[in-house]
Amino acid sequence: MKIAVLSRNPRLYSTRRLVEAGQQRGHEMVVIDTLRAYMNIASHKPQIHYRGQAMDGFDAVIPRIGASVTFYGCAVLRQFEMMDVYPLNESVAISRSRDKLRALQLLSRKGIGLPVTGFAHSPDDIPDLIQMVGGAPLVIKVLEGTQGMGVVLAETHKAAESVIEAFLGLKQDIMVQEYIQEAGGADIRCFVVGDKVIAAMKRQAKAGEFRSNLHRGGSASLIKITPEERMTAVRAAKVMGLNVAGVDILRSNHGPLVMEVNSSPGLEGIETTTGKDVAGMIIQYLEKNAEPGQTRTRGRG
Repeated sequence: MKIAVLSRNPRLYSTRRLVEAGQQRGHEMVVIDTLRAYMNIASHKPQIHYRGQAMDGFDAVIPRIGASVTFYGCAVLRQFEMMDVYPLNESVAISRSRDKLRALQLLSRKGIGLPVTGFAHSPDDIPDLIQMVGGAPLVIKVLEGTQGMGVVLAETHKAAESVIEAFLGLKQDIMVQEYIQEAGGADIRCFVVGDKVIAAMKRQAKAGEFRSNLHRGGSASLIKITPEERMTAVRAAKVMGLNVAGVDILRSNHGPLVMEVNSSPGLEGIETTTGKDVAGMIIQYLEKNAEPGQTRTRGRG
């Protein structure tokens, strides 16, 4: 197969591993810088050009679209879909998962466990918003944040009011979530491919920190997940419409709670921690499923 990898940086661990895994299995791998691809839209034959050449003859495309380039990245991916190239994750599913509020609303509608969450732009009554999620301590998140940025733990009612007022003063839409004390600063990253959790790791925040992101000094370890956690992760990915996803789960007193569904999960942490060839499993998934006409939306999203 001829497989495109949409990625801003071919040297990134995840991009490198996907290219290696594809080449080892005999495929032609082409890395395309997402922002430097350009499109011919108003034609009977949709085209993508890159460095002066038409990009055609691809069987599949692997989107590794960073959060900051979601809009343009999804436009390029939609163009591939219109050219009948099979996407590992579809543009509609990526857009859905990147909109944190929409993602939580969709998960909630399907009855998937979530932390109690409030959403606001300029509430008349901040104390009522705080009370809605069970009071302090609580977590305040900016909708646009990634890798733990724009996430604050407010330990008292007064601190929560101050932080919410500060964010709203900056014209930021915010989410306010209950703080799951019993999780102890740890979450579980479940790596879903197709309808299976192929690998899982526990991420533990460093001392004095509540965000468990590895970029923030968190540590990762192997973990055995329960059947309920496995089912929750697979269902969450399915609700988003993602074939490959990193589903972040908290262990609470009332079962697994989904924090986030990531459409471009990093491979370094999960491969290093579990010793599994996750990149190889992603390529195998494409080998089984990448056929013309298999894209559900065909760029209509």
